[in-house]
Amino acid sequence: MKNLLLGAALLASLPVAANQALQGPLMQSPGTLAVYKSPTCGCCTGWVDHAKAHGLTVDTYNAPDLSGLKQFHQIPPAMRSCHTAVSEQGYVFEGHVPAKLVEVFLLAPPEGAKGLTVPAMPVGSPGMEMGDKFMPYEVLQLNMDGSVEVFAKIDAPDQQY
Repeated sequence: MKNLLLGAALLASLPVAANQALQGPLMQSPGTLAVYKSPTCGCCTGWVDHAKAHGLTVDTYNAPDLSGLKQFHQIPPAMRSCHTAVSEQGYVFEGHVPAKLVEVFLLAPPEGAKGLTVPAMPVGSPGMEMGDKFMPYEVLQLNMDGSVEVFAKIDAPDQQY
């Protein structure tokens, strides 16, 4: 019942819900993510480990060149990162998006959205941990019309879990 009420609240106000989700776990079952990554990228493996540790089901595929996949999913070059995850519903999650926000998005996908991205590779994001170093970053929503908007702001490491 709690999850149903949470789902209804998310449908009513997703950007607010995304930031509120940073305060605690949701642990829904969003299905399996296909993660495409370089076979030699340690930070991609770190993100996959983060996703699995936080309840996401992940199938990993190593690919030496991901540019065709990113182009197919119309991820603008400025919004790209090292790995791309694709949900069963066709939504994309580019780069080091916290698993919790993947879950929030899949629970109630915003109308007109095609996924989330964390462009580049911010230090301290899931998979990019470097001791106690952390760089605040934004998780951006990619929209079908080509626009981008802020989905959530991550100002502290503990907001990612």
